Amino acid sequence: MATDHLSAPEKDERVWLITGASSGFGRAVAEAALAAGDTVVATARRPETLRGLATGYPDHLVPLALDVTDHQRITDVVAEAVRRCGRIDVLVNNAGRGHIGAVEEAADGELREMMELHFFGPAALVRAVLPHMRSRSSGAIVQMSSMGGRFSFAGVGAYSASKFALEGLSEALAHEVAPHGIQVLIVEPGAFRTAFAGNDVLLRSTPLPAYQDTVGPLRTSLPSTDGRQPGDPDKAAAAILAALAADKPPLRLPLGNDAADGVLAHLDSARAEAVAWASVSRGMDVDS
Repeated sequence: MATDHLSAPEKDERVWLITGASSGFGRAVAEAALAAGDTVVATARRPETLRGLATGYPDHLVPLALDVTDHQRITDVVAEAVRRCGRIDVLVNNAGRGHIGAVEEAADGELREMMELHFFGPAALVRAVLPHMRSRSSGAIVQMSSMGGRFSFAGVGAYSASKFALEGLSEALAHEVAPHGIQVLIVEPGAFRTAFAGNDVLLRSTPLPAYQDTVGPLRTSLPSTDGRQPGDPDKAAAAILAALAADKPPLRLPLGNDAADGVLAHLDSARAEAVAWASVSRGMDVDS
C-alpha cells in the first residue's frame, strides 16, 4: 500500500479524491486519472481492495478507508488528503448501491440508507472540500448520479429519491461555487458493467403481492443483467475526464444509449405536459 512518500504533484497534475474507488465507475475514474499522471486519494470501506492500484502507482496513489456515512471520518480523510497531497483538485462522489422496491414496500431503514449513501454523505464531502477549493479559486466536484436521478419508474423510488436530492443540491451548488472558479458535473449513467446489479450490492425490499405486476419484473430483470450491461466503465471515465477539460463543460452528462434516450424522452414528455397545462398554470394570479 502507498506510504507518505508520494511524488509532490506538479502544477499541471491534479489531485483527485474518489469515493467507492474499489470497483465500477470509481475504479475506472481512478485508473484514468492515474494513467494521466495525476495523484488519486482512493477511498473504499475496505482499503485492501485498492491494493492493485497501489501496486501499479505507488507514488501517485493514497488508499484510505472511508464509509461515506461516517461524517467524522469524512472530515479526517479530507484533512489527510490535504496533508499528504497539498490540495484536492477534484472530488468524485461515487460510493453507493442500488435498491429495488415499491414505495410502499420500502422500509424507513432502506430509505435512510439510500439518502445517507447518495445524499448526506456526498453533501458532507462537498462541505469538507469546499474551503480548500475556495482558498485556491479552483476545483471540480463530480457527482455520480444516474439516469434515475433525472426520471423514475416503478421499483426504484427510494433510489431515485436519493439521486433526485443529490441533483437538486448539485444544481444549486453549481451556481454558488462558479464565482469561486469551481466546477460541478452531474453524471447520469445508464446500465454499465459495474457491480450495481450484483447480489452483494443490490438492496431489495420485502415484496408485497400488490406490486407483482409493476415491480416484480424488475426484481428479476435487473439482477439478471449483472455482468452483461452494455456500458463500458472505462469509456465513462474517459468521458468524465473529457467533460471536465471541455471549454464549456456540461452541468449534466448522461452516459449510455439508454440514458441519452431516456433523458431526451423524459424532457419531451415533461415539456408537452407543461405546455398542455400552461393555461391552468398561468391562471393563478389574484384578480385585480
